[in-house]
Amino acid sequence: MTAESPLRRYFLLLLFLGLVLVSSGCGKKPVAKVLTATAYCGCSSCCSWERGRARYLHLDFWNRYVSDGPGKGRDYTGHTASGTSPREPQEGLFSVDSIKRPYMIPVRTVLFPWYFFSEDGTIAADTRYYPFGTRMFVPGYGWGMVEDRGGAIKGPDRIDLYFDSHRDALRWGRKKVKVEIYTP
Repeated sequence: MTAESPLRRYFLLLLFLGLVLVSSGCGKKPVAKVLTATAYCGCSSCCSWERGRARYLHLDFWNRYVSDGPGKGRDYTGHTASGTSPREPQEGLFSVDSIKRPYMIPVRTVLFPWYFFSEDGTIAADTRYYPFGTRMFVPGYGWGMVEDRGGAIKGPDRIDLYFDSHRDALRWGRKKVKVEIYTP
């Protein structure tokens, strides 16, 4: 019996365990569910904020304040409930959009290097059913992560998708879509 024998057995055991973990699929399987998806943006009509306080006769128009709900009168920061800035999903350089429009690859790499990596969009959901960090794939929107909770988003069958512009949010409207849900 040589000194390498226990090391070799240990290495083969680690290799076997690694193969078992890889072949078994360590991650949870996604759950496909039909949800009602609405849209919102950061504008004053979607997020209930107004410029200037009434007690200053709205002359401090450079400040934004919450105009409705339990936080009425507080400063409006535009951050989500989890403390992040909301964003719309971005496909990375290596995406379906690059296959459809290959002429945009040089433009993206030279002029917009931050588009190299993909980024999840912001989704508002009821955090009792979908905790912060839950990833979802919404057809027509892309990948998103639950980072916010909306006032009207109640129950497991509703989500709210963030868009950069009010026009895009109105264009989305309200849809029933089959969403893939990946819980953390």
